[in-house]
Amino acid sequence: MKLKKLLLGDEALALGAINAGLSGAYAYPGTPSTEILEFVQQNPVARERAIHSHWSSNEKTAVEEALGMSFCGRRSMVSMKHVGLNVAADPFVNSAMTGANGGMLVISADDPSMHSSQNEQDSRFYASFALLPVLEPRSQQQAYDMAAYGFALSEEYGVPVMVRMVTRLAHSRANVEIDSDAAPENALHYPEHTAQWVLMPGNSRRRYPRLIETYNALAEAGEHSPFNTFSPGSDRRIGILASGIAANYVEECFDGACPFPMVVIGQYPLPVGMIGRLADSCDAVLVVEEGQPVIEKELRGLLDRGVRVYGKLDGHLPRTGELTPDSVAACLASLVHDVAPDFALPAAVETDNMVMARPPALCQGCGHRDVYAALNAALAQYENAKVFGDIGCYTLGWLAPFNAIDTVVDMGASITMAKGAADAGQHPVVAVIGDSTFTHSGMTGLLDAVNENSPVSIIISDNLTTGMTGGQDSQGTGKLEQICLGLGVSPDHLHTIDSLPRTVAEMQALFAAELEYQGVSVIIARRECIQTARRHKK
Repeated sequence: MKLKKLLLGDEALALGAINAGLSGAYAYPGTPSTEILEFVQQNPVARERAIHSHWSSNEKTAVEEALGMSFCGRRSMVSMKHVGLNVAADPFVNSAMTGANGGMLVISADDPSMHSSQNEQDSRFYASFALLPVLEPRSQQQAYDMAAYGFALSEEYGVPVMVRMVTRLAHSRANVEIDSDAAPENALHYPEHTAQWVLMPGNSRRRYPRLIETYNALAEAGEHSPFNTFSPGSDRRIGILASGIAANYVEECFDGACPFPMVVIGQYPLPVGMIGRLADSCDAVLVVEEGQPVIEKELRGLLDRGVRVYGKLDGHLPRTGELTPDSVAACLASLVHDVAPDFALPAAVETDNMVMARPPALCQGCGHRDVYAALNAALAQYENAKVFGDIGCYTLGWLAPFNAIDTVVDMGASITMAKGAADAGQHPVVAVIGDSTFTHSGMTGLLDAVNENSPVSIIISDNLTTGMTGGQDSQGTGKLEQICLGLGVSPDHLHTIDSLPRTVAEMQALFAAELEYQGVSVIIARRECIQTARRHKK
């Protein structure tokens, strides 16, 4: 059964997400996106279902928390204004590499004419940079419909989906046909392929070509999207390519009956075949888009003069990895058959006497080793414990013999993803973060967890330095306990322990006790980095 309701564009999108089985909404307030989370907070269905809808400390923590919920198979949504995407760029771009498990929508509300903003940047550039799809509604009805469609698209292709709003659509009202009943929420379930959620170089190098394949598949899917349409028209002097709300402005010029061939874009990557049919059916193309000339640049290029261009997009040069003289020579030989490179390609390297490559490992005597030994022992009694890691030496805990962590995304994401997983109903949830990473980007995530007293156990593995990059000063040395207390961690659940072989059993007991606490606990496991300790001794 369908109902009609008068809604802002922001409200339509939020209601569409709720009715599509939303489990968690995250945001930092910013015009013109604020009303999205406010609507979720006030909606009766969202309240009845206890859908998570608290404000986050900033846009970065909001994206990471939504990603943590997606990791656990639930549908999540994160919203912000366009300049907030700058703050969230680290996890947003890396979320393309991890992918999504439960459907994940990243809503960025752009502000053309700068009604309440410091610039007019266009969020579609970020999505193209990250190789993620975009949905751009032209009406409040499409904003509602795109929520369910976006969740399904996200789960089908295993990546987050951006929804680009603009001020005029976000803050204007229209009648929207809505579903009378909300779909059920996803059950808790975990990714089939977990290695791509740990962005170590070896995993990322395997993941990146697959991401490019997914992006190409999404471009093909755009040819059949209900939000991309082609109208042949009768007057072929010009063809019109319009996106989002700009298509409304074109149709208003002709009372809804545009005489020219017209393509309307609501889903990216751009449908190349559809645009090709438009170009073949008219003498010239006019691009009409709200915001910056994203589509126009892609159509024009620098050499807009009929010159054939070869390179990475057509496969003549490799799309991934570094270029080499070999790859450039092969490209030249394929294009200009009578031209040979004027250098000798290197001969094959003899491998019989080479030493076998060894994966990186934590140093012998490293305190992180003892932390992982104690943590694995404490978690052994749980069937589906999840440990969210972070960027630093301790990232190597993903490898054998520890195999101790499930995700590594960006600086500080351990705490926020753990919080998002806890919001999804996951238990137990552990975050492992280093002292330097904690002061870099972990403190805001801890504040989010404290504000909601989330049931997460946070281990700060403190080696008194920035060990991964060579032993530079760590900004929190000697201050971690005061910082945690200042952020609101309960003194009863803030512990400090030496991470030594002789204290492994004690750490295990401490971890086990705090895992059962239904709130925020922080354990600082401290031991100086073995490498800096040697230098200091010298």
